[in-house]
Amino acid sequence: MDVNMGNVLGLVFANMHDTTLGDMTKNRTMGSVMFGGRYRLIDFPMSNMVNSGISEVGVITKSNYQSLLDHLGSAREWDLARKKGGLYILPPFGNVESTLYRGRIEALYGAMSFIKHSRAKYVVLSDCDVVTNIDYKPIVAAHIESGADITAVAHTGVYSSDDIKTSTVFNVDADKNVTSVLINPDISGTCTTSLNVFVMSMDFLIETVNDAMARGNVSFERNILQEKCRERNKKIYEYDNYFSKLNSPESYFKSNMALLEPENARKLFVPKRSIYTKVSDNAPVKYDLDSKVSNSLIADGCIIEGEVENSVLFRGVKVGKGAKVKNCILMQGTVVGDNAELNYLITDKNVSICENHILTSSPQYPMYVGKGASV
Repeated sequence: MDVNMGNVLGLVFANMHDTTLGDMTKNRTMGSVMFGGRYRLIDFPMSNMVNSGISEVGVITKSNYQSLLDHLGSAREWDLARKKGGLYILPPFGNVESTLYRGRIEALYGAMSFIKHSRAKYVVLSDCDVVTNIDYKPIVAAHIESGADITAVAHTGVYSSDDIKTSTVFNVDADKNVTSVLINPDISGTCTTSLNVFVMSMDFLIETVNDAMARGNVSFERNILQEKCRERNKKIYEYDNYFSKLNSPESYFKSNMALLEPENARKLFVPKRSIYTKVSDNAPVKYDLDSKVSNSLIADGCIIEGEVENSVLFRGVKVGKGAKVKNCILMQGTVVGDNAELNYLITDKNVSICENHILTSSPQYPMYVGKGASV
Protein backbone atom coordinates (compact mmCIF):
# COMPACT_ATOMS: atom_id res chain seq x y z
CA MET A 1 0.00 0.00 0.00
CA ASP A 2 1.41 3.36 -1.07
CA VAL A 3 1.32 5.95 1.72
CA ASN A 4 1.84 9.70 1.44
CA MET A 5 4.07 10.38 4.46
CA GLY A 6 3.59 14.09 3.87
CA ASN A 7 0.21 13.55 5.55
CA VAL A 8 1.84 12.28 8.74
CA LEU A 9 2.79 14.36 11.78
CA GLY A 10 5.58 13.13 14.02
CA LEU A 11 5.51 13.79 17.78
CA VAL A 12 8.52 12.94 19.95
CA PHE A 13 8.29 12.93 23.76
CA ALA A 14 11.65 14.04 25.15
CA ASN A 15 10.95 13.60 28.90
CA MET A 16 8.56 10.68 29.13
CA HIS A 17 10.94 8.22 30.84
CA ASP A 18 13.39 10.49 32.66
CA THR A 19 13.19 8.68 36.00
CA THR A 20 14.40 5.35 34.58
CA LEU A 21 17.98 6.53 33.98
CA GLY A 22 18.61 7.85 37.47
CA ASP A 23 21.11 10.69 37.86
CA MET A 24 21.84 10.83 34.13
CA THR A 25 18.57 12.74 33.67
CA LYS A 26 18.86 14.86 36.82
CA ASN A 27 19.70 17.99 34.82
CA ARG A 28 18.69 16.99 31.29
CA THR A 29 15.85 15.34 29.40
CA MET A 30 16.07 11.71 28.41
CA GLY A 31 16.26 12.85 24.80
CA SER A 32 19.48 14.74 25.62
CA VAL A 33 21.30 11.72 27.09
CA MET A 34 24.41 10.81 25.09
CA PHE A 35 24.60 7.45 23.36
CA GLY A 36 26.97 5.48 21.15
CA GLY A 37 29.93 7.84 21.21
CA ARG A 38 28.48 10.80 19.31
CA TYR A 39 24.68 10.73 19.43
CA ARG A 40 21.84 11.81 21.73
CA LEU A 41 18.83 9.58 22.32
CA ILE A 42 16.51 11.98 20.49
CA ASP A 43 18.59 11.55 17.33
CA PHE A 44 17.09 8.12 16.75
CA PRO A 45 13.33 8.91 16.63
CA MET A 46 14.09 12.20 14.83
CA SER A 47 16.19 10.46 12.18
CA ASN A 48 13.67 7.63 11.82
CA MET A 49 10.91 10.13 11.12
CA VAL A 50 12.93 12.07 8.56
CA ASN A 51 14.12 8.88 6.84
CA SER A 52 10.48 7.71 6.68
CA GLY A 53 9.43 10.86 4.83
CA ILE A 54 7.85 12.74 7.75
CA SER A 55 8.60 16.43 7.24
CA GLU A 56 6.71 17.94 10.21
CA VAL A 57 7.96 16.96 13.66
CA GLY A 58 7.04 18.32 17.08
CA VAL A 59 9.23 17.65 20.11
CA ILE A 60 7.22 17.75 23.35
CA THR A 61 9.34 18.82 26.31
CA LYS A 62 8.70 19.13 30.02
CA SER A 63 11.70 20.34 32.01
CA ASN A 64 15.50 20.59 31.90
CA TYR A 65 15.43 20.97 28.13
CA GLN A 66 18.11 23.64 27.64
CA SER A 67 20.69 21.10 26.41
CA LEU A 68 18.02 19.64 24.11
CA LEU A 69 17.40 23.04 22.53
CA ASP A 70 21.14 23.54 22.07
CA HIS A 71 21.48 20.14 20.44
CA LEU A 72 18.54 20.48 18.04
CA GLY A 73 19.24 24.08 17.10
CA SER A 74 17.66 24.91 13.74
CA ALA A 75 17.32 21.17 12.94
CA ARG A 76 19.44 21.63 9.83
CA GLU A 77 21.21 18.30 10.41
CA TRP A 78 17.86 16.49 10.14
CA ASP A 79 16.79 18.49 7.08
CA LEU A 80 13.97 20.05 9.10
CA ALA A 81 14.99 23.70 8.73
CA ARG A 82 12.09 24.39 6.37
CA LYS A 83 9.56 27.08 5.59
CA LYS A 84 6.80 24.45 5.34
CA GLY A 85 6.71 21.83 8.05
CA GLY A 86 10.04 21.37 9.83
CA LEU A 87 10.82 21.06 13.54
CA TYR A 88 8.75 22.57 16.37
CA ILE A 89 9.76 22.60 20.03
CA LEU A 90 6.64 22.28 22.19
CA PRO A 91 7.16 23.37 25.83
CA PRO A 92 4.76 22.14 28.54
CA PHE A 93 2.68 25.33 28.63
CA GLY A 94 1.24 25.23 25.14
CA ASN A 95 -2.08 26.82 26.12
CA VAL A 96 -3.47 28.85 29.01
CA GLU A 97 -5.14 25.81 30.62
CA SER A 98 -2.11 23.52 30.57
CA THR A 99 0.18 22.78 33.49
CA LEU A 100 3.40 20.80 33.89
CA TYR A 101 2.06 17.53 32.53
CA ARG A 102 1.69 14.32 34.55
CA GLY A 103 1.23 11.93 31.64
CA ARG A 104 1.14 11.56 27.88
CA ILE A 105 -2.47 12.79 27.61
CA GLU A 106 -1.75 16.08 29.40
CA ALA A 107 1.39 16.48 27.30
CA LEU A 108 -0.66 16.11 24.13
CA TYR A 109 -3.33 18.46 25.47
CA GLY A 110 -0.68 21.09 26.13
CA ALA A 111 0.40 20.81 22.48
CA MET A 112 -3.16 20.72 21.14
CA SER A 113 -3.04 24.10 19.38
CA PHE A 114 -0.02 22.91 17.38
CA ILE A 115 -1.62 19.54 16.67
CA LYS A 116 -4.87 21.09 15.42
CA HIS A 117 -2.95 23.53 13.25
CA SER A 118 -1.29 20.66 11.38
CA ARG A 119 -2.88 19.50 8.14
CA ALA A 120 -1.68 15.93 8.65
CA LYS A 121 -4.20 13.07 8.61
CA TYR A 122 -2.17 10.69 10.76
CA VAL A 123 0.16 10.95 13.74
CA VAL A 124 3.18 8.92 14.83
CA LEU A 125 4.01 9.17 18.55
CA SER A 126 7.46 8.11 19.72
CA ASP A 127 9.45 8.26 22.96
CA CYS A 128 13.24 8.44 23.36
CA ASP A 129 13.76 5.25 25.37
CA VAL A 130 14.18 2.87 22.42
CA VAL A 131 17.29 2.96 20.25
CA THR A 132 16.59 1.53 16.82
CA ASN A 133 16.58 2.27 13.10
CA ILE A 134 12.95 1.84 12.04
CA ASP A 135 10.94 2.75 8.96
CA TYR A 136 7.56 4.16 9.95
CA LYS A 137 6.10 3.97 6.45
CA PRO A 138 5.03 0.28 6.51
CA ILE A 139 3.65 0.80 10.03
CA VAL A 140 1.45 3.69 8.88
CA ALA A 141 0.40 1.64 5.83
CA ALA A 142 -0.56 -1.32 8.04
CA HIS A 143 -2.50 0.99 10.34
CA ILE A 144 -4.53 2.48 7.49
CA GLU A 145 -5.18 -0.89 5.86
CA SER A 146 -6.33 -2.52 9.11
CA GLY A 147 -8.74 0.27 10.01
CA ALA A 148 -7.51 0.18 13.62
CA ASP A 149 -7.98 3.10 15.98
CA ILE A 150 -4.47 2.67 17.39
CA THR A 151 -1.52 0.66 16.10
CA ALA A 152 1.21 0.02 18.65
CA VAL A 153 4.70 -1.09 17.66
CA ALA A 154 5.71 -4.06 19.80
CA HIS A 155 8.19 -6.92 20.01
CA THR A 156 7.55 -10.47 21.14
CA GLY A 157 10.48 -12.05 22.93
CA VAL A 158 11.75 -13.56 26.16
CA TYR A 159 12.17 -10.93 28.87
CA SER A 160 13.33 -10.90 32.48
CA SER A 161 11.20 -9.37 35.24
CA ASP A 162 13.59 -6.37 35.32
CA ASP A 163 12.88 -5.70 31.64
CA ILE A 164 9.11 -6.01 32.07
CA LYS A 165 8.63 -4.02 35.27
CA THR A 166 8.81 -0.69 33.40
CA SER A 167 7.00 -1.84 30.27
CA THR A 168 3.53 -2.07 28.79
CA VAL A 169 2.68 -5.66 27.84
CA PHE A 170 0.05 -6.61 25.25
CA ASN A 171 -1.96 -9.81 25.07
CA VAL A 172 -2.98 -10.32 21.45
CA ASP A 173 -4.97 -12.81 19.38
CA ALA A 174 -3.98 -14.52 16.13
CA ASP A 175 -4.90 -11.42 14.10
CA LYS A 176 -2.69 -9.11 16.20
CA ASN A 177 -5.69 -7.52 17.91
CA VAL A 178 -4.96 -6.36 21.45
CA THR A 179 -7.18 -8.27 23.88
CA SER A 180 -5.75 -6.94 27.16
CA VAL A 181 -3.00 -4.66 28.43
CA LEU A 182 -0.72 -5.01 31.46
CA ILE A 183 1.10 -1.99 32.90
CA ASN A 184 4.48 -2.64 34.57
CA PRO A 185 3.60 -6.24 35.49
CA ASP A 186 5.75 -8.43 37.74
CA ILE A 187 6.20 -11.25 35.23
CA SER A 188 8.90 -12.78 33.05
CA GLY A 189 9.16 -15.07 30.05
CA THR A 190 7.75 -14.66 26.55
CA CYS A 191 5.86 -11.36 26.28
CA THR A 192 4.76 -8.85 23.68
CA THR A 193 6.07 -5.53 24.96
CA SER A 194 5.40 -2.03 23.70
CA LEU A 195 8.23 -0.06 22.09
CA ASN A 196 6.33 3.16 22.87
CA VAL A 197 5.59 3.98 19.24
CA PHE A 198 1.93 4.52 18.35
CA VAL A 199 0.10 5.41 15.13
CA MET A 200 -3.41 6.86 14.92
CA SER A 201 -5.46 9.24 12.87
CA MET A 202 -5.39 12.93 13.69
CA ASP A 203 -9.16 13.02 14.30
CA PHE A 204 -8.96 10.07 16.70
CA LEU A 205 -6.07 11.62 18.61
CA ILE A 206 -7.86 14.95 19.11
CA GLU A 207 -11.13 13.29 20.11
CA THR A 208 -9.42 10.89 22.52
CA VAL A 209 -7.28 13.53 24.24
CA ASN A 210 -10.18 15.94 24.70
CA ASP A 211 -12.43 13.19 26.05
CA ALA A 212 -9.74 11.97 28.46
CA MET A 213 -9.07 15.47 29.78
CA ALA A 214 -12.79 16.02 30.35
CA ARG A 215 -12.80 12.89 32.52
CA GLY A 216 -9.64 13.77 34.43
CA ASN A 217 -7.56 11.01 32.84
CA VAL A 218 -3.86 11.65 32.26
CA SER A 219 -2.30 8.25 31.46
CA PHE A 220 -2.43 7.13 27.84
CA GLU A 221 -1.40 3.59 28.75
CA ARG A 222 -3.85 3.08 31.61
CA ASN A 223 -6.81 5.19 30.54
CA ILE A 224 -6.71 4.64 26.78
CA LEU A 225 -4.88 1.39 26.07
CA GLN A 226 -5.87 -0.58 29.17
CA GLU A 227 -9.25 0.66 30.43
CA LYS A 228 -10.81 1.07 26.99
CA CYS A 229 -9.24 -1.99 25.42
CA ARG A 230 -12.58 -3.53 24.43
CA GLU A 231 -14.11 -0.25 23.25
CA ARG A 232 -11.46 0.57 20.68
CA ASN A 233 -9.85 -1.41 17.88
CA LYS A 234 -6.18 -1.71 18.81
CA LYS A 235 -3.60 -3.68 16.89
CA ILE A 236 0.11 -4.27 17.23
CA TYR A 237 2.76 -4.06 14.56
CA GLU A 238 5.32 -6.76 15.28
CA TYR A 239 8.85 -5.35 15.07
CA ASP A 240 11.66 -7.88 14.72
CA ASN A 241 14.68 -5.76 13.84
CA TYR A 242 17.48 -4.68 16.19
CA PHE A 243 16.60 -2.39 19.08
CA SER A 244 17.70 -1.51 22.61
CA LYS A 245 15.21 -0.41 25.26
CA LEU A 246 16.62 1.80 27.99
CA ASN A 247 14.80 1.35 31.30
CA SER A 248 17.66 1.57 33.82
CA PRO A 249 21.29 2.73 34.12
CA GLU A 250 22.30 -0.91 33.68
CA SER A 251 20.37 -1.24 30.41
CA TYR A 252 21.96 2.02 29.23
CA PHE A 253 25.40 0.56 29.89
CA LYS A 254 24.59 -2.74 28.16
CA SER A 255 23.08 -0.99 25.14
CA ASN A 256 26.21 1.08 24.59
CA MET A 257 28.46 -1.95 25.08
CA ALA A 258 26.35 -3.90 22.57
CA LEU A 259 27.51 -1.54 19.81
CA LEU A 260 31.04 -2.90 20.22
CA GLU A 261 29.71 -6.00 18.44
CA PRO A 262 30.06 -5.22 14.70
CA GLU A 263 26.86 -7.09 13.85
CA ASN A 264 24.79 -4.91 16.19
CA ALA A 265 26.40 -1.73 14.90
CA ARG A 266 25.62 -2.72 11.29
CA LYS A 267 21.97 -3.34 12.18
CA LEU A 268 21.59 0.04 13.88
CA PHE A 269 23.63 2.22 11.53
CA VAL A 270 22.25 1.35 8.11
CA PRO A 271 23.97 3.16 5.18
CA LYS A 272 20.76 4.20 3.41
CA ARG A 273 19.03 5.17 6.67
CA SER A 274 21.56 7.35 8.46
CA ILE A 275 21.20 8.46 12.08
CA TYR A 276 21.75 12.21 12.08
CA THR A 277 23.15 14.31 14.89
CA LYS A 278 24.52 17.76 15.59
CA VAL A 279 27.76 18.35 13.73
CA SER A 280 30.75 19.30 15.86
CA ASP A 281 33.92 20.45 14.14
CA ASN A 282 36.43 18.64 16.34
CA ALA A 283 39.87 17.50 15.34
CA PRO A 284 40.47 13.81 14.58
CA VAL A 285 41.43 11.49 17.43
CA LYS A 286 45.04 11.88 18.54
CA TYR A 287 46.80 8.64 19.46
CA ASP A 288 50.08 8.74 21.37
CA LEU A 289 52.87 6.43 20.22
CA ASP A 290 52.51 4.40 23.42
CA SER A 291 48.70 4.21 23.36
CA LYS A 292 46.79 0.95 22.96
CA VAL A 293 43.15 0.75 21.82
CA SER A 294 41.07 -2.38 21.23
CA ASN A 295 37.38 -3.03 20.56
CA SER A 296 36.27 0.51 21.35
CA LEU A 297 34.29 3.40 19.89
CA ILE A 298 36.37 6.60 20.01
CA ALA A 299 34.73 9.87 18.94
CA ASP A 300 36.55 12.77 17.32
CA GLY A 301 38.40 15.25 19.49
CA CYS A 302 39.73 12.57 21.88
CA ILE A 303 43.36 12.32 23.00
CA ILE A 304 44.52 8.79 23.83
CA GLU A 305 47.86 8.43 25.58
CA GLY A 306 47.10 5.31 27.65
CA GLU A 307 45.14 2.08 27.12
CA VAL A 308 41.47 1.80 26.13
CA GLU A 309 39.68 -1.54 25.88
CA ASN A 310 36.00 -2.45 25.34
CA SER A 311 34.89 1.15 25.91
CA VAL A 312 32.84 3.96 24.39
CA LEU A 313 34.46 7.41 24.47
CA PHE A 314 32.54 10.53 23.49
CA ARG A 315 33.98 13.71 22.01
CA GLY A 316 36.85 15.44 23.76
CA VAL A 317 37.82 12.67 26.19
CA LYS A 318 41.47 12.55 27.26
CA VAL A 319 43.15 9.39 28.59
CA GLY A 320 46.48 10.19 30.23
CA LYS A 321 49.79 8.36 29.99
CA GLY A 322 49.80 4.98 31.65
CA ALA A 323 46.03 5.13 32.33
CA LYS A 324 43.95 2.00 31.74
CA VAL A 325 40.30 2.33 30.71
CA LYS A 326 38.34 -0.92 30.39
CA ASN A 327 34.60 -1.56 29.94
CA CYS A 328 33.73 2.13 30.41
CA ILE A 329 31.47 4.80 28.96
CA LEU A 330 33.18 8.19 29.19
CA MET A 331 31.04 11.15 28.17
CA GLN A 332 32.17 14.39 26.59
CA GLY A 333 35.09 16.22 28.18
CA THR A 334 36.09 13.48 30.65
CA VAL A 335 39.77 13.65 31.62
CA VAL A 336 41.48 10.52 32.94
CA GLY A 337 44.69 11.31 34.80
CA ASP A 338 48.01 9.56 34.26
CA ASN A 339 48.21 5.99 35.57
CA ALA A 340 44.55 5.95 36.64
CA GLU A 341 42.63 2.69 36.25
CA LEU A 342 38.92 2.54 35.40
CA ASN A 343 36.75 -0.56 35.01
CA TYR A 344 32.96 -0.67 34.51
CA LEU A 345 32.42 3.06 34.90
CA ILE A 346 30.05 5.64 33.42
CA THR A 347 31.15 9.27 33.60
CA ASP A 348 28.98 12.24 32.77
CA LYS A 349 30.29 15.36 31.02
CA ASN A 350 33.49 17.11 32.15
CA VAL A 351 34.47 14.61 34.85
CA SER A 352 38.10 14.60 36.04
CA ILE A 353 39.73 11.42 37.32
CA CYS A 354 42.86 12.16 39.33
CA GLU A 355 46.26 10.61 38.63
CA ASN A 356 46.86 7.11 39.98
CA HIS A 357 43.20 6.81 41.02
CA ILE A 358 41.57 3.36 40.76
CA LEU A 359 37.80 3.03 40.19
CA THR A 360 36.35 -0.42 39.59
CA SER A 361 32.82 -1.74 39.59
CA SER A 362 30.86 -4.68 38.15
CA PRO A 363 29.10 -5.27 34.81
CA GLN A 364 25.77 -5.73 36.64
CA TYR A 365 26.00 -2.37 38.44
CA PRO A 366 28.48 -0.04 36.72
CA MET A 367 29.55 2.98 38.76
CA TYR A 368 28.22 6.40 37.68
CA VAL A 369 30.16 9.64 38.23
CA GLY A 370 28.07 12.80 37.93
CA LYS A 371 28.56 15.81 35.70
CA GLY A 372 31.59 17.96 36.49
CA ALA A 373 32.78 15.76 39.35
CA SER A 374 36.43 15.46 40.29
CA VAL A 375 37.44 12.07 41.69
